[in-house]
Amino acid sequence: MEHGAGAGPLIGPLVFLVAAVVAGPLARRLGLGVAVGYLAAGLVIGPAALGFIQDPEAVLQVAELGVVMLLFLIGLELRLERLIALRRLVVGLGGLQIALTSAVFAAIGWLLGLTPPAALAAGVALAFSGTAMALQILQERGHLNRPYGEKTFSVLLAQDLAVVPALALIPMLGDGAHAANWTQGLISAGIGAGAIAGIVFAGRYLLNPMFRLLAGVGAREVMTAAALLVVLGAAEIAHAAGLSMAMGAFLAGVLLAGSSYRLELEAGIEPFRGLLIALFFMGIGMTIDLKVVVENWALLLFGVIAYLALKLAIAAGVARLFGSPLPYALRIGALLAAAGEFAFVLIPLSATEGLIDARMASLLAALAALSLVAAPALALVVERYADRTVAPTAEPVEDFSDAKGQVLVIGFGRVGQIAAQLLLAEGVETTLIDANPERVEQAAKFGFKVYYGDGSRLDVLRAVKADEARAVVVCVDNLDATRRIVDLVQTSFPLTALVVKAYDRGHALDLYGAGVENVVRETFESALRIGRLTLETVGVDPERAAEIEADIRKRDAQRLEIQRVEGITGGRHLSYTNRPVPEPLSQPRRKGEMLDATPEKVAAAQPAE
Repeated sequence: MEHGAGAGPLIGPLVFLVAAVVAGPLARRLGLGVAVGYLAAGLVIGPAALGFIQDPEAVLQVAELGVVMLLFLIGLELRLERLIALRRLVVGLGGLQIALTSAVFAAIGWLLGLTPPAALAAGVALAFSGTAMALQILQERGHLNRPYGEKTFSVLLAQDLAVVPALALIPMLGDGAHAANWTQGLISAGIGAGAIAGIVFAGRYLLNPMFRLLAGVGAREVMTAAALLVVLGAAEIAHAAGLSMAMGAFLAGVLLAGSSYRLELEAGIEPFRGLLIALFFMGIGMTIDLKVVVENWALLLFGVIAYLALKLAIAAGVARLFGSPLPYALRIGALLAAAGEFAFVLIPLSATEGLIDARMASLLAALAALSLVAAPALALVVERYADRTVAPTAEPVEDFSDAKGQVLVIGFGRVGQIAAQLLLAEGVETTLIDANPERVEQAAKFGFKVYYGDGSRLDVLRAVKADEARAVVVCVDNLDATRRIVDLVQTSFPLTALVVKAYDRGHALDLYGAGVENVVRETFESALRIGRLTLETVGVDPERAAEIEADIRKRDAQRLEIQRVEGITGGRHLSYTNRPVPEPLSQPRRKGEMLDATPEKVAAAQPAE
């Protein structure tokens, strides 16, 4: 970064912070996404306007870490089992979207006079979508776990996987695709696969022991440093192997999703992620060359409109093929319409390889940047249109016509009633269902709206809009029904969080084995409370009773961790038992008699008076 004469070393960071503080809230107040504000701020402080920052490329290299951390945090919310459940969408929907979009733009480039290799390179570069922009919009709406959010995310994940072949393809096109380049491509793919295997191995076998060791230190800054080490380390391993840095961080997040240290990692990364995402969008804004835009404004205006329309149509059409209703398909298309971060890598690479000239590279880069500027407005327009259109996600069920909520609570018995109180007290929109008609009627007498329905049926879950819920809370008493609900949610709504009541320890271990992370035994907390009150009743000091309760809670958590690996019999040494403890040896109360005793031997054995 270059600043004016005599400027201090903090001028650059101060400029970014002022821009973020002003632009983000102002854009939100005007009804636009904060991303638009950051893009505009970048344009203003960049070399094209005020010139506070003269090196946008250096900014983008640092700011890309924001996308890396965003993908890591999303991975922390997505267990490996749920990722596997998305494989059909990643391979099918994502692969088809990339192939069709690349083919369409390559054909247009060829018709406009580009050579076939150059047209294909441009088509591939423009086929990618803005991961940071799309995920930012989904998170602002809280729609990442909705069906269209899942499909959008699956396409973005597929595009991250496609980075390696794309980076290998363009040099091949530039050199005429010699056999040596194909060999190099295969070697690059092998290195990428090895990097993924290394990240998986570390996530499975090395990271949890490391965090367990560091947690014993008790220093929060150490855990924050460890969290950054994991994110940046996974990103660098992926980058060194030619993969997307975001892909490496995402995979590390997925592997740590089931870790006991997940919440600590999330808390350590979140502040950095927000600031770096803002920096990333400002960096994109700085890359817009106003001179190129002014000289070619008519061409770029038409190009951006046509580009967004074509990408929206292709993505929406593919989503329709995969079963999305039209409103959801249009939402997906709008979120995938803008150019991706990799366009700013692939376009200069195409110019370096001699596929396109400098002017064409500048025009394509400007087109990509302007599409990112226009993307939030397009997404907003499509969202408002979709809100006015009913998306038939299931057969209409009259009883559930007005069901909606951020949280779905299945089972309104003794546990569900109390759990719902916390949600309702905070104003969280909550849907309650129960399969007991008498309980539904009783709840109505106390002012609760509880829907009658069997939560272990997929059609009922869809009817109560489980696909739109951010979390499903399972509080039913039947163990088999609990497992069916868990399997349905994990399979049909893989991005929706699960909180499940377990009947006992064995049931809890079964749920952990099924991939449920948030499991609560229904009697555990009440049993701890009973034990603590009993201690106080028999005269134990309340502070000592609280210490004992904390010790039992800690031992129970440690025992559960061991049992998740070794089974129900593991960790027995952590439980206090009432098994008799042998007393120290003491003199027998009754003297023994010698079997071969004679008067002389007995007298000799007597102790002296």
